[in-house]
Amino acid sequence: MTDEAAQWACLTMRPTVEEAYGPADMSGEPIFAGGFINFGYWQAIDLSRSLSEADRVRSQEDLYRHVLDAAGLSPDTEMLEVGCGLGMGCAVALREYGPAAVTGMDIHPEQLQRARRAQAVLLHADPARLSFVRGAAERMPFEDGQFDVVISVEAAQHFPDLVAFASETARVLRPGGRAVVTSFFTVDDAAGRPDELARLLESYANGLDIARPVRALADAFTAAGLTDVRIESIGVYVWPGWDLWISRSREPRTWLRNFLRAYEQQVLDYFVVTAGWPNCRLTL
Repeated sequence: MTDEAAQWACLTMRPTVEEAYGPADMSGEPIFAGGFINFGYWQAIDLSRSLSEADRVRSQEDLYRHVLDAAGLSPDTEMLEVGCGLGMGCAVALREYGPAAVTGMDIHPEQLQRARRAQAVLLHADPARLSFVRGAAERMPFEDGQFDVVISVEAAQHFPDLVAFASETARVLRPGGRAVVTSFFTVDDAAGRPDELARLLESYANGLDIARPVRALADAFTAAGLTDVRIESIGVYVWPGWDLWISRSREPRTWLRNFLRAYEQQVLDYFVVTAGWPNCRLTL
């Protein structure tokens, strides 16, 4: 086996992930309008009126804006997005924050093909500032200290190994670099949380999403050497808006609407986890 073949052989996907982001193409679902695949951040959207597709797209863009604001992008920043999907968040970063370069990484080759098609104009206009690379969250194909910022938006719920992801994130960050991850996690590690979620939500029952406490990611960042690790709950700005949006096409008690139910029962929440290297990074 060649070195390149061995590298690709290591990038194995769980079957549910391979199906959801391959043949099933979640990005084509009307509930994920605009090509983004996230539940949205609805703080700036009036939920007392009927929601439009423009509101939905804004909610998805605003989730990225919340993450990118926390990351502190600047004109000289080189950024990596882990689990980039169609590269819509990469495009928001380039268009609105003006970093030096953005790399989108995804494990799924079909997603990368879609990303290159979706972002063809940006890739053609300035290929030095945008690129898409295949890689796994637990095995990133980059040099040590290659990036100033690593973000991941609503992908960590799929990662099989949060410890390996945190270790790789720490490795590819430069001194002073910052990591910002947003996704949904259990609120604690109480016994039975995975079973509770499997009863409520099909994506946990079939293994697409993995039930883990948010503290597991924070602790993994700390164990990897990153500092100033913080957890922010943003569920109040995610779940009610998401549920109102999908109520247009989903009846109560259907599984997608149980995300709000799991939040209200204090089983699941949506979090932003931040961490970083100090400006002077010691190597042991």
